[in-house]
Amino acid sequence: MFGNIASFLSSGENIAFFVFALMAIGGAIFMISFNKVVHMVLALALTFISMAGLYVVLSAEFVAFVQVLIYAGAISILMIFGIMMTKHQGEEEELKRPVHNVLLFIGAAALFGVLFYCIQNVTLPAGQFKAAEDNTLEIGKLLFNEHVIPFELMSVLLTVAFIGAIVIAKREED
Repeated sequence: MFGNIASFLSSGENIAFFVFALMAIGGAIFMISFNKVVHMVLALALTFISMAGLYVVLSAEFVAFVQVLIYAGAISILMIFGIMMTKHQGEEEELKRPVHNVLLFIGAAALFGVLFYCIQNVTLPAGQFKAAEDNTLEIGKLLFNEHVIPFELMSVLLTVAFIGAIVIAKREED
């Protein structure tokens, strides 16, 4: 049963995948566990950066670059500025619920056990993946030739959402 794990961890690429996956899961758990919003944002940034590492391992360099640039950089900084620019009242601490934490641990362990069992017993067909030589060039060709209409529709949708957010923010000020 554990022979699959030993063969999985025999290559450096798989070890990097495992480390980045653990960092992503850890950052997500820290994000929902922390009480202070700044700590939550930093844990979320860790998750975003580790997801970019996963993309690099999967040979999607363009997606990894966009992940770091947009999510880890822009959204994390935007959230921190939003926290700094708004007023926060002293919030009450939640009551500790030990029974709730024990049930959460049991549920997480059961989920891990089921996933471990399923992954160990699955048989995947062997196949060859032929990656493009230049991912960015291929994405550009697809985006501006084959998928140009959805690309433009998304830009219009994002512009409308941005204008709507400004209108709603102006109404709340008045």
